[in-house]
Amino acid sequence: MAGMAVDSGGREAQGHPRRWLILGVILVAQLTVLLDNTVLNVAIPSLTRELDASSSDIQWMINAYSLVQSGLLLTAGSAADRYGRKKLLAAGLVLFGIGSLAAGLAQSSGQLIAARAGMGVGGALLMTTTLAVVVQVFDKDERVKAIALWSTVNSLGFASGPLIGGIMLDHFWWGAIFLINIPVALVALVAVVRMVPESKDPRGDRPDLVGAVLSTIGMTAVVYAIISGPDHGWTSGQVLVPAAVGVLVLGLFVLWELRIPYPMLDMHFFRDRRFVGAVAGAVFVAFGMGGSLYLLTQHLQFVLGYGPLEAGVRTAPLALTVVVLNLAGLGARMVVKLGTPGAIATGMSLLSGGLAAIALLSGGTDGTYGGMFLGLVMMGAGIAVAAPAMANAIMSAIPQEKAGVGAGINGTLAEFGTGLGVAVLGAVLSSRFFALVAVSAASLPAALAAAGSQAERERIADAFASGLATSQLVGAAGVLFGGLLAAALLRRAERADSLVSAPADTDASSGPAGGTGTGRTTSTGTATPADTVTATPADTSTGTGTGTPADTGTGVGTAQGTGGAAREGGAAQAP
Repeated sequence: MAGMAVDSGGREAQGHPRRWLILGVILVAQLTVLLDNTVLNVAIPSLTRELDASSSDIQWMINAYSLVQSGLLLTAGSAADRYGRKKLLAAGLVLFGIGSLAAGLAQSSGQLIAARAGMGVGGALLMTTTLAVVVQVFDKDERVKAIALWSTVNSLGFASGPLIGGIMLDHFWWGAIFLINIPVALVALVAVVRMVPESKDPRGDRPDLVGAVLSTIGMTAVVYAIISGPDHGWTSGQVLVPAAVGVLVLGLFVLWELRIPYPMLDMHFFRDRRFVGAVAGAVFVAFGMGGSLYLLTQHLQFVLGYGPLEAGVRTAPLALTVVVLNLAGLGARMVVKLGTPGAIATGMSLLSGGLAAIALLSGGTDGTYGGMFLGLVMMGAGIAVAAPAMANAIMSAIPQEKAGVGAGINGTLAEFGTGLGVAVLGAVLSSRFFALVAVSAASLPAALAAAGSQAERERIADAFASGLATSQLVGAAGVLFGGLLAAALLRRAERADSLVSAPADTDASSGPAGGTGTGRTTSTGTATPADTVTATPADTSTGTGTGTPADTGTGVGTAQGTGGAAREGGAAQAP
């Protein structure tokens, strides 16, 4: 790492001299990857018309990218630690660019699905290496601010995909939404090669091929089940079978990681309360954000009557709030001022309050956008405070040489939490809706189409709005619980660390002014295996003294040393 100040432990003392330029390059690459998670949604009509794509084809075009990416996150992070984060960051940009070119020039549904899967491989490499490089090039003092900006781009990319896709489709054909990635990838690749320093785990652990296969299969199966749930029903075989396979394989992955000397994911990380607290919080942040956006799009379109692009525009305050507050440095300042547990509790409370505001102030089918706007701004403020603190807590709880694995864990938690939010809150919505109205249709549009009168349609719409409010309140309660749990675990971990780091021995004792105090110091004596040995004193010193006005009693005493013979016939001498 030429150009860095390095301490005795071999790490950067003050960060890379070009760290902010490096961060800019990383954020551009990160934004491109995240946009492709949602940008394709607005192109569905064009794809259906021009590629003659079926509903199943459309589903796979959208999901192939996220499915491959989420399944490979842990493996990609481990590979980056072993083989070099710069190398795999560059490889990710190359694969992402090639996949984007293939997607933009695809002539059939099958070609586009395959190209999207290839883009997912590149996306997995980029998602893990970008955060790992941030950890490497920034020192501890600036890292929170850098991670806050990284987190800002995550939120911006997730929320602005439909908006950017809609703008592109207004002027170009559908392939342009992929081809625009190519110049960005090329510029980022040149910048990475020239500026980003190489870093990797100096121990050079052997690759855990079995762990990589098990984690990839397990995560892919679980994410597939989550993605399929809303379309096929959570109790259908198409959901339960892959879910069961995923859970079983991930269980085998845990057992395998516990028994090998060089695990891809060290399960002993979960003994660290800081890590467990950060993991819990990260899942619930993603739970709240992913589940709420899933509900918000339906609320805006089905309840308030907006079109798809109009609905996308009206979710923008969430992302804009995150961007503005983190560019202003709010997230980093809150971590410094409140500490990590306090920042997480504050941010998650705001996120929970935003969900509750949307549920209670949007007013059902007779409501306006005002209540939702307030809720979106509160949610954005909560994410701006909590998400950087959470990511920093995860990365800080993991050794720096395992930064790639830490980034993989962070990305996997985001995918899992988002899917969990969609699954749980979607199930609450459906349960409440069908409890209020007896309809055979599987969705609100189908139920409205089958209604026999305007009064029945209004009753169905009101029931759906009630189901949305209930699910949003459940989400608010879940997010608040997760935030308080994470903050409590992190607070306990900090207290435990402070007790361990405090000096165990005390040479002076406190007492009231004018009182007396005793001082006691104990050390353990050892004997060498010789006939005559010298032992260090067991040193029990006891004394009394007069308390100072600062309430400290000082004692002075004599030391008595004892030693033990190393073997029969030996003598011990003590000073």
